[in-house]
Amino acid sequence: MRDIALKSLIILPVIAFVDYILMIVVGCTSCLFGLSNSFYQCTFCTIGKIVLISSILGFIIYLFSDIWRLYTSKLQNS
Repeated sequence: MRDIALKSLIILPVIAFVDYILMIVVGCTSCLFGLSNSFYQCTFCTIGKIVLISSILGFIIYLFSDIWRLYTSKLQNS
């Protein structure tokens, strides 16, 4: 169980950093192409929500698979 907590402490900041960098790239490219303010009010927020939700779902799937592996190995050992 300590492994799962340690992985979470390492993976969550990496995910947050990658999301942050990805949104910076989206913002810079949209500014480079001269998109209007309505892009930042609607589309940029939608892109941010999709990126954040997909990152959270990916982490949850990874976490549950790790917990499932731990649970099945405990059942096989007993």
